[in-house]
Amino acid sequence: LPLSSLFPFIYFMVRDFGIAKSETRIGTYAGLIGAALMFGRFLSSTFWGMLADKYGRKPVMLFGTATIVVLNTAFGFSTNFWLALSSRFLLGLLNGMLGPVRAYASEICTREYQALGLSMVGTMWGVGLIIGPAIGGYLSQPSDKYPSLFPSGSLFDRFPYALPCICISAIACFGVFVSFWLPESIHKHPKIDLQRSEETSVGKGNSINNKQGNTHAIVTVKGEDSTSKKRTWKNWGVVSAIAIYFLWGLHDMAYSEIFSLWAVSPKKYGGLGFTTSDVGTVLAVSGAVLLVFQLLAYAPLANRFGAIRIIRVAAVVTLLLIALFPLIAKTSGVTLWSVLIPANVVKSILSSCVITGNFILINNSVVITERGFVNGVSMSFVSLARAVGPACAGSLFSWAQERTDSWFLPGMWMVFFILNIIVVLVLIGTFDPILPKSLVNPVPESSESWESIKNQKLERSSSFTLT
Repeated sequence: LPLSSLFPFIYFMVRDFGIAKSETRIGTYAGLIGAALMFGRFLSSTFWGMLADKYGRKPVMLFGTATIVVLNTAFGFSTNFWLALSSRFLLGLLNGMLGPVRAYASEICTREYQALGLSMVGTMWGVGLIIGPAIGGYLSQPSDKYPSLFPSGSLFDRFPYALPCICISAIACFGVFVSFWLPESIHKHPKIDLQRSEETSVGKGNSINNKQGNTHAIVTVKGEDSTSKKRTWKNWGVVSAIAIYFLWGLHDMAYSEIFSLWAVSPKKYGGLGFTTSDVGTVLAVSGAVLLVFQLLAYAPLANRFGAIRIIRVAAVVTLLLIALFPLIAKTSGVTLWSVLIPANVVKSILSSCVITGNFILINNSVVITERGFVNGVSMSFVSLARAVGPACAGSLFSWAQERTDSWFLPGMWMVFFILNIIVVLVLIGTFDPILPKSLVNPVPESSESWESIKNQKLERSSSFTLT
């Protein structure tokens, strides 16, 4: 919500700060604000993941939600570029809940419902894409849109972007309250010799199995195990899945930044000339369709075809779709809306397929007691990508606006061409030997027989474990 609500109005917020020397440079500063939150996440996500492994998922999720209440409100009342930048950076630095949320969603579900559990994380992103852009688009600059309710000189006239941020903070405050009722998925018990328990196939205190032999996430935590952390980096499945997630995060965040800037920029620079409300409408419709898809369609597709195949298909279709985007700016009126909304809807669904598929691959690459750490690491890397994405996308967008008359890929053609280069890299990364096929299934937990674990470990190590 704090992220998607910015998309409709960040261009105008930066314009009002008066820091850009020309209209074509607004995108650069807007990109830096978008990057600040992700850079903060990059610095701290691994730390929050390790805390989640040691103390549990719930405390980290509670604290992260609480930071939204404070820092998102502060962002709305920012009076200059540097205050806005600082509040976004601190929000990213102190909010490390996304990695633990993904681990939590995987742990509270049995194996056959893993795709559904992780798709629900994507579903909530879909909800955010409905509510966030709608709030940001319709409630920003309220004095201009609703002068009878917010007269000139009122609080929200002096702070035209505070109202949507306050609304988002109120939702986060409700989230803090609800989070108190969540059960913890990691429980601490007296220390035991994990290897010995595996060898004797006892598994006491390690896990509770259901009738199908699936493992629930009530496990013994022995504290920080530096050996297991070192072993994680020798697991090629972890490395390859995080690499794909990094590349797609770079593409996805750059696309989100560019789409909003492209939509609100003047037609003379190749933009669509939309208002914040127009952008909010497009993103909200896309989010609504994405919500339905994640809720009803993704899990059956993932269970039937597997996460890797879905990622590949989504990447191929994305290549074709992105190549058509510059042509959309040549349309207008009803034609523009009838083409733009379906295109952005399909793009959102494809991106969700790749992201949720990566959630599955990353969680499948390690056992439960290492998932907080690995998800934290993955969030650090993807946050770095999402920090670089908006900053580079803003600069790329500004550069493209200055070369609308170029003979080679003029204007927005160059922007969308570069976005597609990243998609090609993602597609290549989904094939052997880069991405192991074994990640379709989870790593066996310690509750399974030691002989079974040993055989599966040997099989996995022969296919993708670094030596």
